[in-house]
Amino acid sequence: MKLVAIVGTSAEKSYNRKLLHFMKRHFSKEADIEVIEIAQMPMFNEPRRGSALPFSIQELNDKIEKSDGVIFGVPEYDHTVPAALKSVIEWLSYDVHPLADKPTMIVGTSIGMQGTARAQDELRKILNAPGVDAIVLPGHEFMLSYGPDAFDSDGNIIEESTVKFLDECFCQFKHLVKTLNGGQQLNVQWDGGYDVVVLGFGGAGATAARFAADSGASVLVVEAAPYGREGGNTRYSAQHVVMGENLSDLTDYYHALAAPLNVPEDTLHAYLSGMADMPNYFENYLGIKAVSWKHDIKPGDKVAVKKTMAEYPELKGSKTIDFALVHKRDKDAGLWKILRKQVIDRADKIDIWLNSRAQHLYQEPGTGVIRGVQIERENKLVNVAAKNGVVLAMGGFENNSEMVQTYLHTKRLTPLGTLYNRGDGIRIAQEIGAKMWHMANYESHGILPGITFKEKEGERGRQIEQWPRLKNGSILVVADDGTRYFPEDAKHRHGHIYSHGSWLIPMHNEHPYLVFDQSQYNDFKNELDEKGRLPYPEFMDKLVSAPNLEELGKKIDVPEGSLKKTVDEFNFFKDQSRDYALDRNVKSMRKFDDGPYYAIAAANDVLNTQGGPQRNQNAQILDADSRPIPHLFGAGELGGIVANCYQGGGNLAECLIFGKLAGANAASEKEDAEEVITDDIHGINDVIENENLSSITLDDNQYLGSSNSGLGGRVVVRVTYYDGKIHNVEIIRHHESAEIGLVAVDELPKEIVEKNAAEVDTIAGASASSRAIMEAVENAISDVKSDEMHTASF
Repeated sequence: MKLVAIVGTSAEKSYNRKLLHFMKRHFSKEADIEVIEIAQMPMFNEPRRGSALPFSIQELNDKIEKSDGVIFGVPEYDHTVPAALKSVIEWLSYDVHPLADKPTMIVGTSIGMQGTARAQDELRKILNAPGVDAIVLPGHEFMLSYGPDAFDSDGNIIEESTVKFLDECFCQFKHLVKTLNGGQQLNVQWDGGYDVVVLGFGGAGATAARFAADSGASVLVVEAAPYGREGGNTRYSAQHVVMGENLSDLTDYYHALAAPLNVPEDTLHAYLSGMADMPNYFENYLGIKAVSWKHDIKPGDKVAVKKTMAEYPELKGSKTIDFALVHKRDKDAGLWKILRKQVIDRADKIDIWLNSRAQHLYQEPGTGVIRGVQIERENKLVNVAAKNGVVLAMGGFENNSEMVQTYLHTKRLTPLGTLYNRGDGIRIAQEIGAKMWHMANYESHGILPGITFKEKEGERGRQIEQWPRLKNGSILVVADDGTRYFPEDAKHRHGHIYSHGSWLIPMHNEHPYLVFDQSQYNDFKNELDEKGRLPYPEFMDKLVSAPNLEELGKKIDVPEGSLKKTVDEFNFFKDQSRDYALDRNVKSMRKFDDGPYYAIAAANDVLNTQGGPQRNQNAQILDADSRPIPHLFGAGELGGIVANCYQGGGNLAECLIFGKLAGANAASEKEDAEEVITDDIHGINDVIENENLSSITLDDNQYLGSSNSGLGGRVVVRVTYYDGKIHNVEIIRHHESAEIGLVAVDELPKEIVEKNAAEVDTIAGASASSRAIMEAVENAISDVKSDEMHTASF
């Protein structure tokens, strides 16, 4: 609710000014009140009709027109209103009429006992006059006596009973505003209601739901992904949560990361304060002692190698950066599984709808309060009311081709994370007038900076950080015109490489390719023969080959002669011991041989987008005028805080920090909350329903086993075992990622049966999935092995 409060005097000292500023603070959670002074406004002089208004009058007129209501703080001079206020109202009823049909409240305080009673009566008559036509709140007249003694040193009203009466008056005014502005015109047939509705079940949504439930709220979590694919980008992330030991250094570092752009200081402070307190967060809310990468990780621990914690170590304050892990292992969905379990453990408070997609937010006309959500579930539209708040935690727009084209200026980006971030949160937030920020910012990874191997539409791309053969030897990357456009060995920071003073993702191309010669092909073939598989299993099958560069150029659609020229230059640079074009380390270069030659299609990729509705330090979503939209909150990558350069682990930290703020603040009781009495739809939990194993049948010699070491929920296997031998392994349920995770699901059971052992070699790039499958098999046969040993001992 947006209100304009007019200080009805030009006096330098005014207790009515103090009263209005108290109301601004006191009712800040219910309304955005802008206090306006009239001291510098000119006296009314009845100008020629149609002439331009004085600037200050025109500005006041515009603000009143855009507001939902007006509050007048009126002093009393000589038993009537001050001349300055009367003059302003004459301006506003001569050629313009912004007060017409506008809900209006009158308050006042005086030095003596009368409390501006006569002035309020006069002002009420003026506001009811023809040409003014304001609709003044009837009754509930707030008249504060003895103004000098009514406030404490902080400007707050001292008497509790007086504040209570002011609350009653303001509550009636809100009802008037709501009625006159159509607040009762939101005609929705609700199918059910919760205290809080959380849209999205990734790290941010899970955190928000948990903290809303811990605040006593009934919560519905709505997730677009089906069972086994929930978790957003959190489950695909490395599980590194950035933190820092010193808040001042963190602030310096994040200012430098954002430069030359700005992030609102209040919002940034909320983020960094949470980051500095992350060890306590882990202990108090996750129930574990955070593993500090800087202090606890030792050589040999199963984590990625890091030479520095800070992604931008050259920036001021970077030395404070550290990472929090849930255990001495990463890239295994460890954090996500904890967050997921916390939600499932609160099933008495939290329902979860999977494969359900939010369509619209219901916003009350006039007040702007978000009252609920329309959800598409099982081909039906369901209207769910939210008594106290809705949390948007739906991730970004990396899988929405139209938004990618609009905001990221490219036709398509191959996603490396979830396939279910489709920009729904941006769309429904835009519908209700939310302010967007950071829409052009996104992160990448892939096989080389900004690119991955090309996949079919709707498939995830591969992220392969450790495959040196892609950037060492007689191999290069070409753009659409057949030329190289970045050094293949470039060190990158979430896909960004150094370019002329900035860190940027390499330029987008329609059809980039990796090109190499026969010698490089032989190296790939030898690697395949030695290891049995390549990090990208489809690599050999996707190759394009030709006996010479001219024919290969035709096959990959580059201009005639360009590919040969590029290779000739590459060979020349090797001979000169310097890559004059892109400054690739010449030691990583080998001259191309006489062919044949090969190419494999690449594609621009995206790890996650950062853009979406802007939120403030309280996780409130803001409107186009930077004012909080009542009852609407946000967390996670949907409207992330990152404006420019990104520090790894920052999005996960944001999920935890703003997820907590959003959940707790959404759950807090609101004075304008509306209880919805409907047929009860509570008690639906798709996650728990899907994890019920009682429906799985077992024949003779078949055993169930499970493991929680994979990417999400349990991996469940059915093992056929007898005569000391594993005869069959079936994976009944799993949460493993598409592409490489499914390779483990397909291949490991065969190898386990073939070798008659639960412990076999892991699938490259799918160690977490492999480990979970092997643990589940071992779990299934452990009891029967124990029985066999026990029997043999007698």
